[in-house]
Amino acid sequence: MGGESLGEFFTATFRMHKEKPAITFLRDGKVETEISYLELHQDTNRMANTFLDRGIKKGDRVILFIQKSLIFVVAHLALQKIGAIAVPLNAGFKKSELQYLLCDAEAGLIVSEPEKEALILSIDPNLRNLIIDTQKPYRDLDILRPASGDFIPVEVRPDDPGLIIYTSGTTGKPKGAVLTHKNLIHDARNIIDIWEISESDVLCHALPFFHVHGLCFALHTSLLAGAHVLLLDRFSPPRVLETLSKKEGPGPCTVFMAVPAMYAKLMEYLGDQRPDFGHMRLWTSGSAPLLAKDYGRIHRIFGKEPVEREGMSETGMNFSNPLRGKRKPGSIGLPLPALEVSIVDPDSGMDVPPGQTGEIRLKGPAISPGYWRKPDETAGAFENGWFKTGDLGNIDEDGYYYLTDR
Repeated sequence: MGGESLGEFFTATFRMHKEKPAITFLRDGKVETEISYLELHQDTNRMANTFLDRGIKKGDRVILFIQKSLIFVVAHLALQKIGAIAVPLNAGFKKSELQYLLCDAEAGLIVSEPEKEALILSIDPNLRNLIIDTQKPYRDLDILRPASGDFIPVEVRPDDPGLIIYTSGTTGKPKGAVLTHKNLIHDARNIIDIWEISESDVLCHALPFFHVHGLCFALHTSLLAGAHVLLLDRFSPPRVLETLSKKEGPGPCTVFMAVPAMYAKLMEYLGDQRPDFGHMRLWTSGSAPLLAKDYGRIHRIFGKEPVEREGMSETGMNFSNPLRGKRKPGSIGLPLPALEVSIVDPDSGMDVPPGQTGEIRLKGPAISPGYWRKPDETAGAFENGWFKTGDLGNIDEDGYYYLTDR
């Protein structure tokens, strides 16, 4: 499956699965739109032509400043097909946050919503703004109608950037982690392989799109595996639990990816209720540490041990507890295929003995080449080819890794 660019990879998968449902979009818990893989292929081609007609070229940055929606997915995939760089931002950003990011990304276009028009004009009156009303049903949007479903492919190479994810880090202004097509494809293939994601899976997608967790680990992998994505417009405990527990309609779900705080809210909402989640095969947790007591609660309430994992904007997914094999509460698990890991003394840069805490450093095909237009920060993030995560951790006698601090 696939090709050298993410767009080619998506195209091959979409053609293979044709009439199979790709995405069912739920707004306020109700099915608004269901789209097949063939329709998704045709609509991303139309959107690609829409961008090309507006003068967007390979390498241009396009900011996606819209609510989580089906048109967001279509726009993001279309940008991968034309070799432009998607820059997803939190649609809730205020003027001060947005001002810095618009300046830093030097975007050729922003995709936004009607109520954001005045805000964007006040920051940069010259920035081209493609306004899409995401509150309208997908089928009622005019944006895809005039454009052709035929698309002349743009040559995109593995080392071309496909995505910039802004990461706040712990100090200073946000930095744009550049992810190439090679980075994104390697990351997706790794996750599909280790978690055995397949066309028979149904993902309940309740994460935002402006982080790698929701966009890359969840959406990319599911669509590239030919799975069915139940796309929720937002995280709402009653809506998520209703979707996860349904045995009828679109689904039933088999996969759920979340952060520990989401699990906490779901368990709080459930109280003493115990729905049957026997149809679910995979519950994953990441983006923040999962306490051992919460691990046990998830196991008891949802019926299976969660798979805890670790990833970063700059690196994709790095570690995961095994799908088949021992899962250790509190551990981020084992390194993913092709990832090299070193634990060093942060001051000397020398390797520390097994069991001792040091800084985790990484090398691998999914790791970003650097930060957007920040050569000093990029140089400071690497040492002798190793990416310095800034995370402190250690490894146990079974080869499982643990994070202890930043």
